[in-house]
Amino acid sequence: MHPRILILTLSHGAAHRRAAKALQEAMLELCPLATVEVIDALRHCARWFRAYYDSYLIPLRYWPALWGWIESVQHQSESTGPGWLYRRGARPLFRFIREFAPDAVVATEVGMCELASLHKRQSNSKYKLAGLELMDFNQAWVQAEVDLYLCTHPDLAAELIAAGAPASRVVISGQPIDLSFNHLPARDAARTHLGLARDETVLLVLFGGTGFGNPRRILQELKRVRHPLRIVVITGRNPRLEKEVHGLAQQLPQCQVLGWVDNMQEWMVAADLMVSKPGGGTLAEGFACGLPMLAVDPLPGNEQRTCQWIEKWGAGLWVKKPEDLAPTVERLLTNREEARRLRDEASALARPRAAYDGARAILDLIGASLPVRAANTSSSQQGEKD
Repeated sequence: MHPRILILTLSHGAAHRRAAKALQEAMLELCPLATVEVIDALRHCARWFRAYYDSYLIPLRYWPALWGWIESVQHQSESTGPGWLYRRGARPLFRFIREFAPDAVVATEVGMCELASLHKRQSNSKYKLAGLELMDFNQAWVQAEVDLYLCTHPDLAAELIAAGAPASRVVISGQPIDLSFNHLPARDAARTHLGLARDETVLLVLFGGTGFGNPRRILQELKRVRHPLRIVVITGRNPRLEKEVHGLAQQLPQCQVLGWVDNMQEWMVAADLMVSKPGGGTLAEGFACGLPMLAVDPLPGNEQRTCQWIEKWGAGLWVKKPEDLAPTVERLLTNREEARRLRDEASALARPRAAYDGARAILDLIGASLPVRAANTSSSQQGEKD
């Protein structure tokens, strides 16, 4: 059997794309004869529907409190939008799915899971549907057509089950991250390769894959830190933000500004602390490197809930007010015991092989036979994790 697997993702936000790519690579490594395609599902929908789906960006940017209220309602609703609208807007996507003839469809976002559920229901299709929850629990994930839920953490799995998902369909796989996080360099080697001194304190400042946040406020606060510090700012795929941060960095000694990087695992291994928006992908990558997060500027809704998880798990801190950032950094750089506890808790949550675990669960769901070498490798990986 040469399985055909379709992964539905979105272009906005880097976490969905990164998780989809990692899952695709892991599947192809485990089952080389599989056909695994990742698509931006919205690009296969009607143009007016894409505009509707992305309209949340308007209140998010210009009236965050309104978006927070809207998102809180959606969070507890059985659907994120009207079913008739989804059915009409997604007709081109439904045609694509039919022509692709998948054995399994994987949705990396709740709305995409709803669309796939609608298609499966109205077409009476027999493919298996998997939902990949990326630190973004929503009641609308719970759909009768979903055969498998891949969850990032037991607490989120418990929420999903409490909302009505059958426990037998829930697998705690972790959040798929780039396969490079399976093979981390030693800390000293990473610092040498990156041109960092072995004994200097390194603070990593991240703005997510698309570069979203308030760099002026963050860097102004970091100027107040008295402890000697090298600051490395990674702005993601946002040239405007990169240019702005370059200008702001002139006021800071020992500040390095980068745009998009392909070696995030090296920077995370080399760093002592991370200041970042609380995206689920960034959080999972930090866990893999034992790097605690100081979460700042969360977007209303899911990112604020993620901050609560970070604090519950003890793997970082939520810096709720801008003026608290400098004192928090200063405290952690002088209180080594607190910093060590945060690093230990982050390391305890590491699931660098999440992409393999998720891929194996999906392949098992459709009864795909794996080559002996791949099956043994997967079993060995599971044994190492356990």
